[in-house]
Amino acid sequence: MGFSTNLQSRGGHEALLGRQDAELRLLETMRRCLLTKLRCDRDYSSALCAVTAQGQKVERGDENNYLTGSLVAQAWKGVLEELENVAKLLKINADIVEKETLEKLNTLYIEKKKARKTYQDEHTRISLQMSNITEEVTRKKAEYQKQLENYRQMRSRFEDHYFKSANGDEEDELPHSRVAFCGIYSGRGGRKLDDVRDKYQRACRKLHLVHNEYVLLLVEAEENEQSFRTTLLPALLQQHQASQELFVKSWRNIMREIARLWNFASKEFVDINNRVEVHVETIKPADEYKDFAEKHKSVPTEVVRFSFDSSLVEDTSGKLQPNLLTVDNLTIESVQAKMADLETRLKEVKERKAACTQETSELTLSGLSCEECTLNRQLDVIHKAFNELGCEEPPAGCDLPLDHSFENGNVNDNQVPFHNLYLTRQLAISKKFDSIKKARNSSKTLINDVSPMKRSSLTQQSLNSSTSLVDMLRKPFRRKSVPNSPVTGRSADPSSGVGQCPDDLEPQPLSLIVPDTHSHTRSRSVSLHSLNVIGSSTRSLVDEEWFHGVLPREEVVRLLTREGDFLVRETTRNTEHEMVLSVCWGGVSKHFIVQTTQEGQYRFEGPAFPTIQELILYQHQSGLPVTSRSGAVLRQPIAREVWELNNDDLLLLDKIGRGNFGDVYKARLRTTNQEVAVKTCRVTVPDEHKRKFLQEGRILKQYDHPNIVKLIGICVQKQPIMIVMELVVGGSLLTFLRNNATNLALKQQLLMCKDTAAGMRYLESKNCIHRDLAARNCLVSSDNTVKISDFGMSREEEEYIVSDGMKQIPIKWTAPEALNFGKYTSLCDVWSYGVLTWEIFAKGGTPYPGYSNSKAREKIDQGYRMPAPDGTPNEMYQLMLRCWEYQPENRPHFDQIFSIVDKICSNYR
Repeated sequence: MGFSTNLQSRGGHEALLGRQDAELRLLETMRRCLLTKLRCDRDYSSALCAVTAQGQKVERGDENNYLTGSLVAQAWKGVLEELENVAKLLKINADIVEKETLEKLNTLYIEKKKARKTYQDEHTRISLQMSNITEEVTRKKAEYQKQLENYRQMRSRFEDHYFKSANGDEEDELPHSRVAFCGIYSGRGGRKLDDVRDKYQRACRKLHLVHNEYVLLLVEAEENEQSFRTTLLPALLQQHQASQELFVKSWRNIMREIARLWNFASKEFVDINNRVEVHVETIKPADEYKDFAEKHKSVPTEVVRFSFDSSLVEDTSGKLQPNLLTVDNLTIESVQAKMADLETRLKEVKERKAACTQETSELTLSGLSCEECTLNRQLDVIHKAFNELGCEEPPAGCDLPLDHSFENGNVNDNQVPFHNLYLTRQLAISKKFDSIKKARNSSKTLINDVSPMKRSSLTQQSLNSSTSLVDMLRKPFRRKSVPNSPVTGRSADPSSGVGQCPDDLEPQPLSLIVPDTHSHTRSRSVSLHSLNVIGSSTRSLVDEEWFHGVLPREEVVRLLTREGDFLVRETTRNTEHEMVLSVCWGGVSKHFIVQTTQEGQYRFEGPAFPTIQELILYQHQSGLPVTSRSGAVLRQPIAREVWELNNDDLLLLDKIGRGNFGDVYKARLRTTNQEVAVKTCRVTVPDEHKRKFLQEGRILKQYDHPNIVKLIGICVQKQPIMIVMELVVGGSLLTFLRNNATNLALKQQLLMCKDTAAGMRYLESKNCIHRDLAARNCLVSSDNTVKISDFGMSREEEEYIVSDGMKQIPIKWTAPEALNFGKYTSLCDVWSYGVLTWEIFAKGGTPYPGYSNSKAREKIDQGYRMPAPDGTPNEMYQLMLRCWEYQPENRPHFDQIFSIVDKICSNYR
């Protein structure tokens, strides 16, 4: 079985020529690759020499001879010498390949091309011979038919003349006119009959000659056909197969030579590696520093003492004491914040310490223990200061001693502004405490009956029951734990402007008197009987569910849909942080900056309040417009969506990558202990980039597909903004392909193509254009499932026109219409999918190898398409070519692509 039996047909001949043309192109490709490899080897050799020279500078640059006698330095010197030997060996092998192997490859190319021409010429010759005989038989057959027709005509004429001549003896019996005609004819009948007889005989002779020639020609044709079919053509094919096998043998020898010269496991390289290992094994850790320590030994360092400089507090009139924490109305908030921060850090340290395994270094454990001791000591200082005030924990609104350092004229010129602000604040605090003394007195008897330890706690509870405006504010905005449901808090009555409390809240006999800005004599009583007191009044604004942090304005507009919907957010203007109240009113979103008074209180047009929570409560409960000009009334607070997480819910662990806007971390959710991936956005990036950064989260939050990376949430309560996604442990698909190139099975590659096709089919059904589909933007899970990621450039539109330039566009992955006209559709992603499948079968290779971005773009416009990587099934390559159709309407959609890839996968069990 071979060429002689299988390739005798015309189709077999054309296939054989096509195979030889392909082999010639392969040889040409090999020649170009060899030249590139030689250049790379020489460059690598030069680079290794440079590395060796750089490494040898270490010892020569050691002026103080600190490395004298170092076993590591000696081993390093030996390693560098062997590295230089590797460079020399690489250069020698490159020279051999250029002078010998490449020459053999060129010779093989020339001989193979010549053999192809010889075969084609010989096949043409014998085929032409057979064709000529066939044509001769056809001509002879036509001549036979012509002579046969002439013979028949001559015979007919002869018979007619003969019978007419024979009928001339009966003229007496015929009528008079018949006798006259026959008489005329009989007079000439003898010559005419002889002439017709001669023509008939010549026609008969020619017919017999043509008949004999046709018979002999058929015999010759049969012999030639049998010879062509059984001898000439098989012999030609067999001879050509033998010559091609000799070429393949030479080809194999060339590739063996290449493999031998490029083999880093060859004896030469193995010997070098063995010598490197010998150098490394000379390092003895126990002996490394003996000589050095003996040579440079010195006395131990003296103990450093840290003490408070008492001169710093000499001019503070005794208010500030050395080594004592000062807690008063000036420092209470900062001390509270510091204490909360220390407790959080201490909890983290304890968790890290508890998570330490036996493999954890002793130094790490010592560091954690030291950090724990430091935090505990700082907390002890804070608790000691509060205990001196009669409090066991940071008080929320307790009557702290007033600072008298500004009394009795102890104010200088530089302190006047602060002094005025201070007196104003002291007066406000005093009035506030006077208003609640009655509440204290009412519970005085009860307090006196309890132990001193509990007395402070009861006093604090009495304060909370009378003055917790923040607590009153918080509950109307709380929601039940219903996933994916907006926070309603209470149903609003537009006519009255007063919200109705939900029925499921526990009644509280408590009311709040809210001043009415329209009349100084009137007061507006807002019943709070249905509000629960939750948390404490020290709860920060960040913990309020209706506070959305630094959520961009575009996202805020999307959340505010009904008349009276409102939320509070933070914005930055001229590097200053400001709080903004956003309200939906009149069908549009209105945004009001929270004003800050000189006394440090917050207001809009009405009264001022010490906290933003109290200000929002007043606006919400009073039903008054935020500003008279806008007329906007607060009705329904909009709580953070389920996917809006708090920054403090995350514990960042390890940095695992870097994105366009910031770093990527492996992290842990404190609430569930789940490991996640976190993308951060640098604080310094412009707001426009922050909006683009959050766009990925906005798109991902609505998608749920096994081949799309899942969004867990976003953190916008404070800087830095973060996007939290599922942690895909396998890393990027590109890295996975390159790291597993040697053991990557064809079935696994096909399944990767199927996974990405399934994910893109889902995105196409959602009218999502990814715009950056590539192996680097796909992730591989622990079970080798491919998930599409990085939606930073995505758009949820059927068609998207780029209007801000084509910066940072992945040229080699982008469709021609997007590059030339900035027009993106899902069919642009189809083009990118074709490049992605090429990357998969190229096992992480770079598309359009050897071409720059501009050159690749030019070649694509000229009709060039990448050849299939080795081992690519023909069906998959045909699919790639369909994805690379220049006209987008000729490309398949992803539902078609998925069906094709699924069918191909089923054929490769």
